[in-house]
Amino acid sequence: MRTTKMPPLCPNITATMTATTILFFVFSSSSVLLQLSSVSASKEITINPFSPKAALIRYWNNHITNDLPKSDFLLSKASPLTASQSAFLTKLASRNSLSAHLDIFCSSANLFCSFDSAGLNATSSRDANFVLYTSNRRFSNYGTSRQGGGVDSFKNYSTGLNSASDSFLKYSQQSNRHNEVFTNYATDGNVANASFGNYGSRSTAGFGDFKNYQNRVNVPGLRFTTYDSASNGHKLGFSSYSDDTNAGSQSFTSYAKKGNRAPDQFTSYGKGSNIVDSTFTGYGELSQGANDSFTSYGSTANNPHDDFKSYGTGGSSAAESFSNYRDSANVGEDSFQSYLRNSNSAKVNFNNYGKTFNPSNDTFKEYGKGAKGATTVGFKSYTSDRTFKDYSKNGVTFSAYNNNNNSASSGPHHGGMSVNKRNVEPGRFFRESMLTQGSVMVMPDIVDKMPRRSFLPRAIAAKLPFSSSRLEEVKEIFLAAGNSTAEMVIESAVAECERAASAGEVKRCVGSAEDMIDFAVAVLGSDVAVRTTENVKGSKGEVMIGSVRGIDGGRVTESVSCHQSLYPYLLYYCHSVPKVRVYEADIADVESREKINAGVAICHLDTSAWSPEHGAFVALGSGPGEIEVCHWIFENDMTWTRV
Repeated sequence: MRTTKMPPLCPNITATMTATTILFFVFSSSSVLLQLSSVSASKEITINPFSPKAALIRYWNNHITNDLPKSDFLLSKASPLTASQSAFLTKLASRNSLSAHLDIFCSSANLFCSFDSAGLNATSSRDANFVLYTSNRRFSNYGTSRQGGGVDSFKNYSTGLNSASDSFLKYSQQSNRHNEVFTNYATDGNVANASFGNYGSRSTAGFGDFKNYQNRVNVPGLRFTTYDSASNGHKLGFSSYSDDTNAGSQSFTSYAKKGNRAPDQFTSYGKGSNIVDSTFTGYGELSQGANDSFTSYGSTANNPHDDFKSYGTGGSSAAESFSNYRDSANVGEDSFQSYLRNSNSAKVNFNNYGKTFNPSNDTFKEYGKGAKGATTVGFKSYTSDRTFKDYSKNGVTFSAYNNNNNSASSGPHHGGMSVNKRNVEPGRFFRESMLTQGSVMVMPDIVDKMPRRSFLPRAIAAKLPFSSSRLEEVKEIFLAAGNSTAEMVIESAVAECERAASAGEVKRCVGSAEDMIDFAVAVLGSDVAVRTTENVKGSKGEVMIGSVRGIDGGRVTESVSCHQSLYPYLLYYCHSVPKVRVYEADIADVESREKINAGVAICHLDTSAWSPEHGAFVALGSGPGEIEVCHWIFENDMTWTRV
């Protein structure tokens, strides 16, 4: 059948149709619809020349000079708004009235605006054994006044959920010798929002054990209110707590307040995390014989922020230890307010305190002020960037003062995630030599765990505030004020986007496809293409490499990599990546050798500025500048390259 190419009916938009196709226009009060209806086919194709998707196509044609096919991958992320919806919402954005129509805005624009789940109520006086627990719940009076031992066990609790929201109110309150075990709690999730109110208050003996608690979560949100207060000998252990998480916050209010000899252990707390804020308010206040230890606290993390308010204030005979505190982290900021103020006979040791890459900033206010008895505080191997205000010099020792900070950077941004030194996922990093036909290798989990969202039309995105100075306006638009998780998501995304660029890095966060094109063209020029891995087949298993093609002839080049950030609308963190080679590779099933995927891999050739603790060196057994490091482009991430 003869094919006829019709002349453009709207700038830079063409339609190809058969000779049997009838072309007609439908006029409405809000837009002009171009509809192609084929007599020989039952389906209809509707193209609106005034829609955001049509605007993106025109923008692509005007700013990218090559004749390669437009990226279906990128076009699929264009706003689904109709022309009339886009015009209506743009007008609302101009008037700062979107919040009054938030439901319509979020649903029609394909946004993700709800970060909390309603959950269910659950009350129990019996021991619980939850295995593969996958739904959000509210537990009220759970384990209250439990006597005579017993164990509540939560294994694989809320693992892999997009938005885990769990609440434990009065959990194990006034219990006696009762134990709680949380193993793999909310790991591998996206947004994990957990609240423990009056957890363990006035309990006696027993223990609470949290293992692999919220590891590899994108945005953890934890609230422990009146946590273990007035307890007697109730032991708590947090192992691998929030390791490898990205952004988020954790709050402990009245933590162990008025407690009696309650040993608490935080092992590998926040290790390898990225910009996690932790707040301890009333920590150990008025407690007797507190025994707390923080081991590998915040080590190898990126810019951790910790705030201890009224830490140990008025307590007696406390013994607290911080070992390898924030060791090998990248910058960071800690604040100790009223630290051990009016305490009696307390003993605190900081070993290897704050030996960070790049200078950090810590403040101690009213440090040991009003302390009585044989209160001693010792610092061993700590760095120079400390501020002490109103502290007692009696009994305070400073040993092995270290005035030599390393200046190595933490390496490139890979989706905002750092890598745990102990446990690097198999296949996450590999050598360039593995990209040869016939090689068998492990494919990491490349599945995107972010909620599905779309870009905003540029006309709307440009009118929405996005800065730390206007956070309250942003929260008002998305009705986030008072919603701790939504607030945390917004604050974390803005903070990451405003983070200073690393040495040699050019970065930008984009909320529209047009902004992304602008950034890629500004860095690489107009003759560019965008690439991503085709699907997620082969994830977490062995695959065989098929044919391999080097982009730009396999020469050393520069790329722009874009990684999703969690936000109500689709937001990407894009940054330039110099001195790389980019490859496209067929991925086959090991047994059948049939092609199952088409992967895109990027190899970083200059790793000299990366941290020695970077997971790539742990996995591959080398150090900065000694080897190249390759990784796959994960689902819904992308890399732009010159053609």
